[in-house]
Amino acid sequence: MGRDSRAYILTTPIKLDSNENPFGPSPLAIKAMQAALADCGSYPDDQASALRHKLAERHAVSPEQILVTGGLTELLGMLARTFLPDRRNAVTSQRSFIVYGIATQAANARLIEVPMRGDTFDLRRIAAAANQDTGIIFLANPNNPTGTLVTADEVDELLSKIPQHVVVVLDEAYYEFAAAFAIKRGLKYSRSVDYVREGCNVVVLRTFSKVYGLAGARVGYGIASAQLVARISKQRALYCVSSLAQAGAVAALDDEAHTRMAVENNTDQSERLIPALSELGYVTPVPWANFLYAELGRDSTRFAEQLQQEGIAVRALEPWGAPQAIRMTIGTPGQNDALLQALRKLKGS
Repeated sequence: MGRDSRAYILTTPIKLDSNENPFGPSPLAIKAMQAALADCGSYPDDQASALRHKLAERHAVSPEQILVTGGLTELLGMLARTFLPDRRNAVTSQRSFIVYGIATQAANARLIEVPMRGDTFDLRRIAAAANQDTGIIFLANPNNPTGTLVTADEVDELLSKIPQHVVVVLDEAYYEFAAAFAIKRGLKYSRSVDYVREGCNVVVLRTFSKVYGLAGARVGYGIASAQLVARISKQRALYCVSSLAQAGAVAALDDEAHTRMAVENNTDQSERLIPALSELGYVTPVPWANFLYAELGRDSTRFAEQLQQEGIAVRALEPWGAPQAIRMTIGTPGQNDALLQALRKLKGS
């Protein structure tokens, strides 16, 4: 390999650090966004009406129970501003999605992080931590970054134990991957939308950033009672989802073949990567999302820097409270070939 090629690899690594769809967006979504360019002189539909109605039909809820936002990070901030000002804290688990802390702090509230049980949530301790000062419980399921999951029955039990005023945010950003794993493993993963239909104090989060490959377009959405959606919507910025993003998301929902390809690749490649990582001596929980969590037994920041030099970008997890762990997106077969080659090289160094 010539010097120029090596320099290119160093500056443009295989991106396995952000849990993106390695196949990118659906061709239908790209075509729809290209067509929407002609209308960019006008402001977007502030209500995202076409997308909202399509999502409502898909989830068998009313359009008033769907809130579309510019990605889930924005929606998490809206939730914190809505439900935390009159409360003093939110509750979640240690080693969970880092934005929960950012959103809570921005709302001038305190985040209570409950210790994990192994690599998964301790829901009994989470329920016990919720009190009269708690506004929100954040539950990432599957969890980012550990990739672990709590079952539908376990979530049922949690909901039965917490104070009625607490809003439970069920963050299912990786829903499609987890649902596929659950079918294969014979497990009931989620009844989240059922809770909404039953009128529970629950907000379900989904996104177009993962399985639909539209991370750069920034489209997320929440499913909740019409009353909760109306309250949360007061925090929404005007025109927060662009015309291009709305068009791409609507079209992405129609391309089931593209979504199925991403999910099947993820399931198949996870079964290949897990034993390979085990052979290298890394401790990896059974995954339920489109990424792998691995305990290295060494400083992960330095390790990630070394992998970067080999042309692979992964996420070092010291900011998540796991200084010896990394998170790796499950990529295409070719990307995973390169990842394993680099990992084996570093193991031998």
